[in-house]
Amino acid sequence: MADNVQYRRIYEEPSPQDGKRILVDRLWPRGVSKERADLDDWAKDVAPSTDLRHWYHHDPKLFDGFRRRYVAELQDPDHEDAVRELRDLAARGRVTLLTATRDASHSEAAVLAQWLNDRDGAAGG
Repeated sequence: MADNVQYRRIYEEPSPQDGKRILVDRLWPRGVSKERADLDDWAKDVAPSTDLRHWYHHDPKLFDGFRRRYVAELQDPDHEDAVRELRDLAARGRVTLLTATRDASHSEAAVLAQWLNDRDGAAGG
């Protein structure tokens, strides 16, 4: 699966290179119709908790702490099924995680993509 997972903003035009397009935000992005989003899935269950999202508030100075806390959430049993689904999709081809965050490189999509690629589909850690 190495590097089969990428990320980008949902506001960018869909591309054939996207593969499966998965929204990983808890909230629907403003101003994007379902048709324009061209999604294969909306994986709310892998989004950061509301508490973590509010704590982080997309402040790049807090990104390292956000990353650590979010990865801990991803390893929680509550996220197991959703993470497995993403891992299975990535094992079969390209997956693009989509976010409405203005700075996608400091988003949950970036953390999740790196985490899935680094884990290379391995379960448990």
